[in-house]
Amino acid sequence: MPEKKDIVVRTVGVTKNFMLGRIELQVLKGIDLEINQGEYISIMGPSGSGKTTLFNMIGGLDKPSNGRVYIDEVDVAQLDAFELAWLRCRKIGYIFQTFNLIPVMTALENVTLPMIFAGTSHDESVDKGRQLLELVGLGERILHKPFELSGGQQQRVAIARAFANSPAIILADEPTGNLDLKTGKEIIGLLKEMNRKQGVSVITATHDLKMLDISDRVIWIRDGQVERIENRADLNIQVGAVEGE
Repeated sequence: MPEKKDIVVRTVGVTKNFMLGRIELQVLKGIDLEINQGEYISIMGPSGSGKTTLFNMIGGLDKPSNGRVYIDEVDVAQLDAFELAWLRCRKIGYIFQTFNLIPVMTALENVTLPMIFAGTSHDESVDKGRQLLELVGLGERILHKPFELSGGQQQRVAIARAFANSPAIILADEPTGNLDLKTGKEIIGLLKEMNRKQGVSVITATHDLKMLDISDRVIWIRDGQVERIENRADLNIQVGAVEGE
């Protein structure tokens, strides 16, 4: 029998409501999911489908109106502010569409910052930061500040930073949204490579169809519900070559 993998994310009956003036808007309408250790997952859906809201629930950035979100079988809703901050620092790495790098800091300082928050020593943080930047192909750019880097290079710094504390989960919110086609494809390939090497679960919220080609499973969200979940082998897609390749 195949080895059963550990479940790193589990949602049970997750709903989320927002008040729009006096009107209550139900964005998520009962989401049940299980995501395994080491999986590469893409959450797909049209704008307004609820995928970003679901993404925020998984990342501990927001709490459900009803239902439960478990990270490594810890109920996120039961954590106080300190415990939640610890979980987000240690268990989850975040990659954003807008990179969210600190402009006055070098690439190395941006990558080491989460390790400092986690209590890692300065020397150990610097050593690991250098290794991560080399791993993402920026070994010679460690002292460059964000304005001295291209968009693709900034996203590589953001990827290195996301892996700083050896998280169980990487959450990538439209990680190729601000990149050109060729650079976006390079970033997708890098994320998959890091996923394989580190054994970390990668969960992306994306419109980028190139993501489907490397995902283990695709979760399609529509109108606040899981419309369907497809394995990569069952997807009938063809991702074309980038011009110039």
